[in-house]
Amino acid sequence: MTEPSYVHEVEVVGLLVSPAHRYDGRPGGVVPPQDGDRVERVEVRAGHGVVGDRYAGRPAHRDAAVTVLAAESVEALAAELGTGPLDPLLTRRNVVLRGAQVEALRDERFALDCGEGAVLLQGGRPANPCAWLDTVLAPGAHRGMRGRGGVRCAPLTDGVLRLGPAVLTCAVPLDPARAGEAHRVLPRRR
Repeated sequence: MTEPSYVHEVEVVGLLVSPAHRYDGRPGGVVPPQDGDRVERVEVRAGHGVVGDRYAGRPAHRDAAVTVLAAESVEALAAELGTGPLDPLLTRRNVVLRGAQVEALRDERFALDCGEGAVLLQGGRPANPCAWLDTVLAPGAHRGMRGRGGVRCAPLTDGVLRLGPAVLTCAVPLDPARAGEAHRVLPRRR
């Protein structure tokens, strides 16, 4: 039996490649400079990650070398906190999408095609937010991003991702209207 295939038109609104860890240690009062990490195009290698990123090729991050976030998650947070617009790239995710319910891609295989051939990714565990978000976004952001901080993915094929329109193909239907919602894990029954 063949898995269903759902095709979603999305937009890549942010790409980040960080050769160094910008939020090192305990959160401070100053946002570390990071404009050089913002790029228009990234190269992804299977089993390796985003070329030039600090987690690429590291054994501990092989299944989590590419992080993906829904821009709507940060927009929903901004509305909840009443802060005005917040920059989703300050969450330090490699790929920021608009129009995709990213949290539904946990444990799902999906392809992202920006026009240069599809990059196949295996969604894995959540990309949990860190305490630095209270400093770099707004007070309350660390707690507010829980359950919607994105997904850590393993790259299964080589390819290129770039800013702009893209097509996301997966085996689950995604609801763009729910892209900013937190993923809730139900408690286990005893």
